[in-house]
Amino acid sequence: MSSDNKKIVAEFILEVIGRPPEYLNETLIKIIEEIGKEPGVKVKDSKINEPVLLKDQKDFYTTFAEVEVEADELLRIAIIIFKYMPAHVEIVFPQNVNLRNSDCDDLFNEITRRLHGYEEITRIVQSEKAILEKKVNALLEKDKK
Repeated sequence: MSSDNKKIVAEFILEVIGRPPEYLNETLIKIIEEIGKEPGVKVKDSKINEPVLLKDQKDFYTTFAEVEVEADELLRIAIIIFKYMPAHVEIVFPQNVNLRNSDCDDLFNEITRRLHGYEEITRIVQSEKAILEKKVNALLEKDKK
């Protein structure tokens, strides 16, 4: 799904929030390693910035990593986007990408498959939330008696 079989180079910004600050760096290192294990993807460069205390917070930190990858096809970039949810994406090379119909089919089917998966998770969570609310309300009613 690339232009004349050339690799696609993209830059991602990955952000994390949490505590302790050392854990944030470890988390980003693991995420970058996992991206590098994706089929058809090579991490060319990465830079992890030092964690900083979140504004108006006592013990929550944030940091981000800048990651440059080279992928065999645009579909691989889309998979990274859905799997790792970067805060920012930039296609660095090539400037123009030629897509065949089958390339678009692969890309759109991957997007559709993932959206259906997210929808399924949302329905399960909503159902579990309704059950928990009923149980809490029943306990509150029982406690009033």
